[in-house]
Amino acid sequence: MMRHGKKFYNKYKDYILFNKNIIIAGTAALIVGTFFTQFYAQQNKNNFLNSIVTLSVEYAVYIPLFSVFYYLDNKGRYVDPLSGKKNYANIKNDIIKLVAIFAISEIIFSVSKVTIHFQLMQISFEPYQASMIGSFTAWFIFLIIINLGAKIVKLLKSSNS
Repeated sequence: MMRHGKKFYNKYKDYILFNKNIIIAGTAALIVGTFFTQFYAQQNKNNFLNSIVTLSVEYAVYIPLFSVFYYLDNKGRYVDPLSGKKNYANIKNDIIKLVAIFAISEIIFSVSKVTIHFQLMQISFEPYQASMIGSFTAWFIFLIIINLGAKIVKLLKSSNS
């Protein structure tokens, strides 16, 4: 049984690490966003503005955290094993792929997050509840889209690609 688990992990390691990074950074963003939206609602009663500003705060947490985690997990991929020097062609290719799949996935995430957050606040959900429900729903959609995108552009090097 342990052997099968290790085989599975080795086969999907890059996808597991990729999703781990997204989930950790996303969780931090969710926590900060949840507290922020509640605080902001006490300062300003505009539900749409609350939704937009909360999304911005979440991105200010999420993007730097994901970037650091992704780099730490993948820095070995960007070093030529023979020379020990950075392989800038691999870095460039991965950045282009990441930007492409993140751009599409983040647009879908942003629209769904803001729409759900706003609609829930309109029907009198507490701001923190609207933020959490909107985030969880948008994250679910985002994870499906980003993983499909990573597979399509062959960003990650799992043995099933």
